[in-house]
Amino acid sequence: MATNTNLIGSLLFCPECGNLLDMPGADDDILLCNQCYEQTKVVTTSSAHAFQSPLKARRHLVQQSKNAKEAEATIKEKCPNCDNDEMAYHTMQLRSADEGQTVFYSCKKCGYKYSVNS
Repeated sequence: MATNTNLIGSLLFCPECGNLLDMPGADDDILLCNQCYEQTKVVTTSSAHAFQSPLKARRHLVQQSKNAKEAEATIKEKCPNCDNDEMAYHTMQLRSADEGQTVFYSCKKCGYKYSVNS
């Protein structure tokens, strides 16, 4: 059975044996249980547009643009690969809140990258 991953729905269980059913394909009107082979009619379907999300609507606000990435901060730090005197850097909190940030460096000349846990 081909599935359509763009469909949004609830978990569907076989009414006969309780097995989790596969998501229906776009043109499927019958679901077949892989365990007991019970056939269940698809009554309703929905799409991603039926469930508008305020968070999804604001998604563009948090996505980093190419221009913002090019405008990374620079620091006078020697590149261990090519000895260039200037590197770009940005920080992220990857570990638990009581530990320091991770600093990501990238050389503007050769592109060499490394990170330091501060």
